[in-house]
Amino acid sequence: MKDFSPNPVRNSTRRCKPQKEKISNGANHYERAFESWLIDNRIQYIAVDEHKKAAFGRCKIKSFDFLLYPRNQQIIIAEVKGRLFKGTSFAKLAGFECWVTVEDIDGLARWQEIFSAGRLTAGQGHKAVFVFAYKIEKVDVDFDGRDIYDFEANRYVLFAIKLDSYRQFMKPRSPKWQTVTLPAAQFRRCAVQVQNLFL
Repeated sequence: MKDFSPNPVRNSTRRCKPQKEKISNGANHYERAFESWLIDNRIQYIAVDEHKKAAFGRCKIKSFDFLLYPRNQQIIIAEVKGRLFKGTSFAKLAGFECWVTVEDIDGLARWQEIFSAGRLTAGQGHKAVFVFAYKIEKVDVDFDGRDIYDFEANRYVLFAIKLDSYRQFMKPRSPKWQTVTLPAAQFRRCAVQVQNLFL
């Protein structure tokens, strides 16, 4: 587990990683950007690398990406989904692709159930979330006051959606590919920037 001192970086519009901690090997750039954000904000976590995913694979449940240990909160089971944002404004939170697979939903739900088993006291269970890391494609973008994270010469915005909220409002996207998504109105309702959920 990565363990950091208790003073998180808060309320900065733009944050750049000082490149001091080692990012997990094998992760894609979206996962590396999120892990870098965790390091910058001193959130304890365990990254589920390829070796751990192979071990999880033996139990035939789709693995997740991170276990997070925010201060004074439930433990978070996080699945990172990387997407491109090709728009020019965040003002209406439009143009954010947020599809996932049915396997993603079922896997996170099962892990949430497994990790929470035996924790009967309210608030003690693990909470599963999707972290959507959007790489910003265009140079001139109106961020509408939202936090942007710079990592490896790219800009990202990081949103989190609780699994329970996603399941409540999801709609079929592609029966062929077994994918689901949130309508734009429900994305605006459910998505929060990661600092508002984890800090």
